[in-house]
Amino acid sequence: MSEQKIKKQPITIPEAKKLLENLDLDQADQIQKRTLDYLTKFSKTTPEKASKLVKTLIEKGLTEEEAVELVNNMPRSIEEVRVFTSGWKKFLPTATLQEILSILQQE
Repeated sequence: MSEQKIKKQPITIPEAKKLLENLDLDQADQIQKRTLDYLTKFSKTTPEKASKLVKTLIEKGLTEEEAVELVNNMPRSIEEVRVFTSGWKKFLPTATLQEILSILQQE
């Protein structure tokens, strides 16, 4: 018997929405339908733009998980970005926070 290796990778809300939209809703279970409804309500950009934003944020020194979290929430001010960075127990200079915010606003 061969062992399958499963790779875990964080994905953004728009990317998850795109995956669930490919399901046949007649065959989908209740959890899948509710999840798709949630993702539809809270998706703030397209999957392509979300992926691009994540890559750009990673290039600026964030981890993939941190970049996905920011893209999922799309903060609109430096104070909102600081809420996330404090949860990561990271101190980022105001200039870096401004740069992150300007990347997110390119959406």
